[in-house]
Amino acid sequence: MIDYEKVIHGLIDPLVEHPKSIMIRELPGSTEKDVTLLIVSEDDDTARLIGKRGAVANALREAIGIVGKADNSNVRIRLKFESFNEDSTESDAD
Repeated sequence: MIDYEKVIHGLIDPLVEHPKSIMIRELPGSTEKDVTLLIVSEDDDTARLIGKRGAVANALREAIGIVGKADNSNVRIRLKFESFNEDSTESDAD
């Protein structure tokens, strides 16, 4: 089984100012083929991870989506972004 948290850290740590403060949690999906990853970070880092018009978030979704299909498990991975200081900054999927 793929460690999605490790893969996400590898993708986002170089993009943020506070990589040690990032929390990634796997949330229950509607089926066993659905995985939702909640990424919680500082406000400025959340803005970096989403990017202008969601460009960075979409690129991250594309990259992690490939990982979900890499071992032929066809897992659909959703990313949800939140800040420590806000309830919800941006959420959406693929």
